Amino acid sequence: MSAILKVVVPSLLFFILNQAAPAYNGAPPAHKAGEKAPNGHGHYGRPKGPPADIPAHIQERTSPDRLAVNLNNSQVGIRGMIFMANSPLFKDLASMALKGNLLEDEGTKVLAESANFKNVEFLSLWDNKITAMGAKQIANSRNLSNLKELNLAKNEVGDAGAVALAQSSNLDKLETLDLSQNDITDAGAVALANSPHLSNVKRLELYKNKIGPEGIKALLQSKTLVNLEYLELVQNSVDLDTAMVLEKAATLPKLTFLSLY
Repeated sequence: MSAILKVVVPSLLFFILNQAAPAYNGAPPAHKAGEKAPNGHGHYGRPKGPPADIPAHIQERTSPDRLAVNLNNSQVGIRGMIFMANSPLFKDLASMALKGNLLEDEGTKVLAESANFKNVEFLSLWDNKITAMGAKQIANSRNLSNLKELNLAKNEVGDAGAVALAQSSNLDKLETLDLSQNDITDAGAVALANSPHLSNVKRLELYKNKIGPEGIKALLQSKTLVNLEYLELVQNSVDLDTAMVLEKAATLPKLTFLSLY
């Protein structure tokens, strides 16, 4: 295997999962020190609740061409998702950064069922309390078939959610998948490794799950992850000695970065 692989020691690795909408940072206009932003959130620090005017806040955080919306940590919840799902203003969206919006499965259902989002390629749902049910809604959606990047990190999708995604043709075009911190075990990892729908994935992040040697071996010797270049597996259920053995047995043809321990 010609790829240069790395087994990274945790003390040397700190990944920040920064999922801002590409080409648009969504930052509100500058304000004077101590002055509140017009969306009802203070200019500094994390908001303590949803914006006073959710529709106005969402429109403020939408790019001028209406192709991208960055609502990271906005806490717009189900009300915000319903607004976007039903408004013609968002029918051309290609990028949705929705980290930390308290969407849960109910908000994910609204997203998955809206034709407004049929052109979305970048979807970040990091930290939204989404369970396997929400993952299945994404997997079964008739509208989310153009995804190229899907971030579900720090949710609760578990093995059932991972299996549902692995079986979904909605992931056929996917290039980046992040399922970090989702309580995924060997069963979920094996499903991902054997998925016929992940052959275009170049980057797969499974940081801080519960994947053991069986699941890691399945991923490293997958016959379907043929384009995988980057695989993140730090803080799973494998010790250093086993990780070193598994790394040497990797057969992924395009892998250039592997973080196991």
